[in-house]
Formats: sequence, C-alpha cells, structure tokens
Amino acid sequence: MKRYQWALALGAILALGAGGGLLLLRTGFFASIGSLEQFQAYIERFSPFSQLVYFLVQFLSVVIAPIPSNVTALAGALVFGMWPAFLLTAAAVVSGSVLVFCLARTLGQSFADKLVSRKLSEKYLDIIRRKRDVFLALAFLFPFFPDDILCILAGLTDIPLRRFVVIAVLTRPWGLLAACALGGSVIEIPMWAMILLGLAGVVVFLVVLKYGDRWEDAILRRFQK
Repeated sequence: MKRYQWALALGAILALGAGGGLLLLRTGFFASIGSLEQFQAYIERFSPFSQLVYFLVQFLSVVIAPIPSNVTALAGALVFGMWPAFLLTAAAVVSGSVLVFCLARTLGQSFADKLVSRKLSEKYLDIIRRKRDVFLALAFLFPFFPDDILCILAGLTDIPLRRFVVIAVLTRPWGLLAACALGGSVIEIPMWAMILLGLAGVVVFLVVLKYGDRWEDAILRRFQK
C-alpha cells in the first residue's frame, strides 16, 4: 500500500477510535459499567434505538476499547432477553474481529505494532503462522487468551479471510451465549442454586486469574513443538 493510502486508512481508524471513545464518554458509558444495573439503565436510555446503541457498544469493545464483552452481554440479556442480546453481541463481536483482521491484512505490520505490544506479537505471531486454524480456534474458546489481539495478528498471516470468518463464527460466540443465557434467566433456578452458581463462578474466576497464565504457557509450549 502506498504511503498516502496508508495515512488515509490510519487517519480513518484514528477518527473512528476517537469518535467512538468520545461518544462513549459523552453518553456516560464508562460511568455505567460499574454495575449491571447501571449498564442496563444506560442502554434503556436510548429507546427506541437501544438495540443499535448496544450493537455499537459491543462492536467498539472489539475495535477500540478494552470492554469485557461477556459482562456487557449478560447485561444486554437483562434488557433484551437472551436470544436478541446474543445475536446482537455475536454479530458485533464477529464483525469487529473481521474488521481488525482486514485492517491488519491491508495495512501490515506497522499497523499491528501500533495496537499490539512487541512482547505479545513475538509471543503469538509465530505460533499463529505455523499452527493457524487449530491454535486460533482453541485460543478463541479459552477465556485467558487475548482474542481481539489475536484477530489483529491473524491478519498478518496467510490465513484466508473466509477461513478466519468461519473460525470466528464457530468459536467466539460460545462464551457470549453462556453470558446471555445467564443474564436472560432462560432456566428458572432456585435461590440456593443461584448462590452456589455464583460461588462457583467466583471460584472459576479466581482459578483462571491465578493459573490462566500457566495454562496458556503450557498450551503455547505444546504448540511450539
């Protein structure tokens, strides 16, 4: 790509990032993510365009902001119900994943370097190039891998766009589906069971927080052989 084309594309990305970030800031988004109730109220403020705003929030979470999609998916299910929230979230996350993949594919290493640290790039890029589909699918399914960053790095490899889209569609939505099912309360659960599930969730979170890096390193070592 010619230098002026690269500059135009980068300018468009920066404009999208700055505009999206300013929109979230001015509408009170960052103040609302302190709790599910506040985020629910934030989304409901924009009725009858709540679904569009929710989609944009989930889309921007992949492209410009480190917003946990699973948390906002759970909150979205409280507002819209399980399936509408899941479909909106999955469409936004997959679309965002494809966008950053295409940007990296078009703009190259210099673009990725602006978004991904050298340490992470060195850690994952070679494995993605060698193991391709298998590693990406596995990484998208596990919660301790940086999914959005992997989408950018995948764009630097020779993985075909169509194949990447298939992998993203088949793997990225599963965690979102679980979050939406929980938020949408598709199954009636007694209070004692809810307490046990909550405690189990805390335990899983703490275990992943403590051992996630070790599991990730173990998987990476296996793929490096």
